[in-house]
Amino acid sequence: MPPNKKALIVGAGIASIATAIRLAVKGYAVDVFEANGYPGGKLSEIEQQGYRFDAGPSLFTMPQYVEELFKLAGKTPSNYFQYQKLDVVCKYFYEDGTRINAYADTQRFAKEINDTIGEPAASVIKYLANSADIYNITNHVFLERSLHRLQTFLRWDTLRSVFKLPQIDAFRTMHKANATFFKDERIVQFFDRYATYNGSNPYQAPATLNVIPHLEHHFGAYFPTGGMYSITQSLVKLAEELGVQFHYNSKVDEIVIINQVVKGLRVKGQNVFGDLVISNMDVWFTYNRLLSKHPQLHPQKTLSQERSSSALIFYWGIKKSFQQLDLHNIFFSDKYLHEFDHLWKKQTIYHDPTIYVNISSKLKPEDAPEGCENWFVMINVPANNGQDWDQLIKGARQDILIKLSKALGEDLSKLIECESVLDPRSIESKTSSYKGSIYGTSSNSQFAAFLRHANKSSKIKGLYFCGGSVHPGGGIPLCLLSASITADLVDLP
Repeated sequence: MPPNKKALIVGAGIASIATAIRLAVKGYAVDVFEANGYPGGKLSEIEQQGYRFDAGPSLFTMPQYVEELFKLAGKTPSNYFQYQKLDVVCKYFYEDGTRINAYADTQRFAKEINDTIGEPAASVIKYLANSADIYNITNHVFLERSLHRLQTFLRWDTLRSVFKLPQIDAFRTMHKANATFFKDERIVQFFDRYATYNGSNPYQAPATLNVIPHLEHHFGAYFPTGGMYSITQSLVKLAEELGVQFHYNSKVDEIVIINQVVKGLRVKGQNVFGDLVISNMDVWFTYNRLLSKHPQLHPQKTLSQERSSSALIFYWGIKKSFQQLDLHNIFFSDKYLHEFDHLWKKQTIYHDPTIYVNISSKLKPEDAPEGCENWFVMINVPANNGQDWDQLIKGARQDILIKLSKALGEDLSKLIECESVLDPRSIESKTSSYKGSIYGTSSNSQFAAFLRHANKSSKIKGLYFCGGSVHPGGGIPLCLLSASITADLVDLP
């Protein structure tokens, strides 16, 4: 155990909470400083007029990464955190009236596609087998270890994966690859959508990202018993039991360094000394806000990379229950290419966006009054580059209501009892995500995995990074993996 070693962490997002737990288990004294009055970052919650909403991530996969943290601490995970596996991962609604239940079971899902769309079940099985192959080649190299240490590439399993790199399909786009597997545009669109899981464009992103369906259709999708925010709550409880100190309403003003060595943080006008600093803040803000006095140390090339997409979210209290909807629901755009052209090329919102509706009260009834539902309604939007968001939000709200009302045969505008809105501007201000981009940099390049910021600074001794803006990327599983990588790097030379 490192005697008297103190770690200071900027931000109380899910990655930094996990990093704090890992370091506390190693014997570090850990202090976490959070600008908001609550933990979780994007993984937080909203309550109003009897409705509760999970504010950010709503899909839960790879629960083993959460459970691992409790096991590391010698605890029984189920004493802190419980969840159930979903039989239907998501319901899909197409403009032509097609409806698909995306069953978690591969055989049942393949039959659903065959029965509903007419694509052979064997094609679906073959596609998911390819997704599994990509995962098996890339997981231990690209997701579980640092890509910025020579030792990673000297391991036998890494070399074995390198020999198989042609199989990860990095030089075709997701869309082109998917169009070779399936003839029907609806199932191509179905699998193209997985690019949005890390804020990318299927017409640009490498087909390597076709690994993502494997996470749902092999490992499954789950719902935490207490809602998504219970992930944050359970991990904070564990961290506190391990001695981690959380300081809320404590905005960090500066990372204090002398001669390129970390000395601590400046918080609310006071210096807090530590042996190392881990920033969970977006790397762009880490450098431009917390290390603004040291521009010569900024990785300008990394900080100038294309950002991921953002989101526009409406939190609606709906005074009715819709039996045809499930926990996760997708209402597809009729012209997917046009939607992404608007998002990425025109930097605006298409009039017929793909809409995601999450309703946690389907499995957690207390999240809404009796007979009502809590709707988390999200569309993908561009990062904030100075657009007139007030006008865009007004137009998008109207388009969303028209689209959903048509699909469900009900005038939704008359059923909204309460409303909150989250847009790229408020995502940036609440979570320090530059331009409101949810996943840091985009993955629209085949080299994106190598271009993400490292988990350890090569220029400043004692400075580390975790979270969605660094390796291996955004989303709950990858943020938890970043915590593992970062914590392991702390004790390495």
